[in-house]
Amino acid sequence: MNLILIVEDNEKNLKLVRDVLQFKGYRTLEAMTATEGLRLAREERPDLVLMDIQLPDIDGITALGRLRADPLTQKTPVVAVSASVMPDDQQRIVASGFDAYVTKPINVKSFLETVERFIGKPKAN
Repeated sequence: MNLILIVEDNEKNLKLVRDVLQFKGYRTLEAMTATEGLRLAREERPDLVLMDIQLPDIDGITALGRLRADPLTQKTPVVAVSASVMPDDQQRIVASGFDAYVTKPINVKSFLETVERFIGKPKAN
């Protein structure tokens, strides 16, 4: 299936991540707020969630807590995607329970390696 939910409020970042993933053969869903992302995660049950940390409604760490508290989404891998490069911020993000951390701007090669680590390469149709 290889469905990836991208939760990102910056349109340029969202488009880049979506285009890279779709080019590689993954199916994507997009949300621009954490609230919308949480709804889509429950309804669509993606294989992976890519979660921005700074979102307009609730932050990605709070959203992660809600995903982990929900029996439908608690086992879904969630990767933090953040422009925050300060070591303290990175440690706080990783300590909050994300499965991995990717910095923005994304390095396409390492970003795809991270995605593949969780859900493998896309299956041909």
